Amino acid sequence: MDLSIIIVNYNTKKLTIDCIASVYASSTTYSYEIILVDNHSSDATVEAVEQQFPNVKIIRNLTNTGFAKANNQGMQIASGRYILLLNSDTIVQADTFQTMLRYMDEHPETGASGCKVILPDGSLDKACKRGFPTPSASFYYAFGISKLFPKNPRFNQYQLGHLDPDESYPVDCLVGAFMLLRSEVIQEIGGLDETFFMYGEDIDWCYRIKQAGWGIYYYPHTYIVHYKGGSAKRRPRKIIYEFHRAMWVFHRKHYHKRYNFFTNTAVYTGIGLKLTLSLIKNMLPAKRAASHPSTNQTTESSSEVKS
Repeated sequence: MDLSIIIVNYNTKKLTIDCIASVYASSTTYSYEIILVDNHSSDATVEAVEQQFPNVKIIRNLTNTGFAKANNQGMQIASGRYILLLNSDTIVQADTFQTMLRYMDEHPETGASGCKVILPDGSLDKACKRGFPTPSASFYYAFGISKLFPKNPRFNQYQLGHLDPDESYPVDCLVGAFMLLRSEVIQEIGGLDETFFMYGEDIDWCYRIKQAGWGIYYYPHTYIVHYKGGSAKRRPRKIIYEFHRAMWVFHRKHYHKRYNFFTNTAVYTGIGLKLTLSLIKNMLPAKRAASHPSTNQTTESSSEVKS
């Protein structure tokens, strides 16, 4: 088996069906399997997938285990040379797998790669190519300095806005919505850190991949569409909490010992302040958000740690 595609679903039935359909509609000479991990959905996703796509391997969880643990479950039964994490709220193109697997075969030093990810309005999902969220990178991003100086590498360490999104280059971080890895990389560094529930685990994984000496590459010669934030519903408080907890977990795990007391205090205070402001903002009347043309289901993505 060349490729194992792992899709985690939680009450995103229509999105998941469309995602799987796009996979089967793609054209590739590589062999692949689809593994769906369902986190105890109540919208009959599993039954619909079983009926429409009988070849999909399905893992049914009795609880919502979170994004990291569910993907790890899928990896445990995967048999591909490559493992692809693919969000349920994405649509792949006809050439996506052929292009990306050919690139990986031709570049054995690359441990993980990601394609270009665009939003429904055609704009770039900036999470698909990032630097690590160091305290300085996060500061420049959070306070809008990166927007004031969009071409300055120093102030654009996180979202790499100074780099052309249509060119290929090594990066620190990819996004969990589309993340292609060699199976030997996973055997070497392990799966996703299940301390992260549904945010930050992709950045943590990339950090560990680079620590192990593997390259990570952004390769925009094919793309997927990412329908993140599928409706105007307010986000549950747990989701907001997990988003900000991921920031704390990542900094504590990778940066706490590298920085002094004052820097760490500033980081943790900033995370707490941002959590408070996000909770307040979430209580305000919601604005209508862009949605998938065929659904109003809410879908949460494993994406940016610092946002």
